[in-house]
Amino acid sequence: MGLLLYLIVGGIIGWLASLISGNNLPYGVIGNIICGIVGAWIGGMLLGAWGPSLAGIAIVPALIGSILFILLWRAIAKMISK
Repeated sequence: MGLLLYLIVGGIIGWLASLISGNNLPYGVIGNIICGIVGAWIGGMLLGAWGPSLAGIAIVPALIGSILFILLWRAIAKMISK
């Protein structure tokens, strides 16, 4: 049950990050889950685990990390497509 909740929270964070940044992620729900989990890792490394936590994911650092991940993803995709 813990893994399922972790994936759901990661998906919601990835979805919120894509709404805030104004960029849709490729691969739909799977892309949102990956973005949320990678963003939680990035945010945890940069900001630590402060703020409210759900399913072992600190919400605020994960959201900030997910937004950074989306922006980095878009920059790399733009460089590759040129």
